[in-house]
Amino acid sequence: MVGGVETIGFSELKQGMRGRVVSVDPHAPALLRLQEMGLTEGAEFLVDKVAPLGDPVEIFLRGYRLCLRKHEAVGILVEVIK
Repeated sequence: MVGGVETIGFSELKQGMRGRVVSVDPHAPALLRLQEMGLTEGAEFLVDKVAPLGDPVEIFLRGYRLCLRKHEAVGILVEVIK
């Protein structure tokens, strides 16, 4: 839980879920790259597709589709939007 908001890790997302980025670990290996692609605190997205084995995950974010491998998204906490 971050700031009173129930959070889950990016790797726990399932197809069709909507989420909002709550925090990004400042020590994440791909932090700068993720921020440049729009994964910043407060950004909302839709999980569009999840590969059969769960990796990669395709999200619809800020008007475009972004595929992320789970190891790239380590340290991203999200709030599920109902």
